[in-house]
Amino acid sequence: MGDAQKTAAAIAAVLQYIKTEEEAIAMQNAMQAAASQMPRFAQPPAPAVNPWGVSGRQTQMQMRNLMQLRTFRKL
Repeated sequence: MGDAQKTAAAIAAVLQYIKTEEEAIAMQNAMQAAASQMPRFAQPPAPAVNPWGVSGRQTQMQMRNLMQLRTFRKL
């Protein structure tokens, strides 16, 4: 392989690398432009309410309240 062929191969490799980088930057800009057009919400959605968890928490609070009022007595 001669020096001219090696030089041509090196130049082709560099040009291909530059082309690939330009395509990646263009793709990234296109994705950012598409993302900026999507609607954004001011607040994240609220978590779903778990009725079983609420009921259990309410029962615990009621029992603690009864204990504080000394409703329960040792027999």
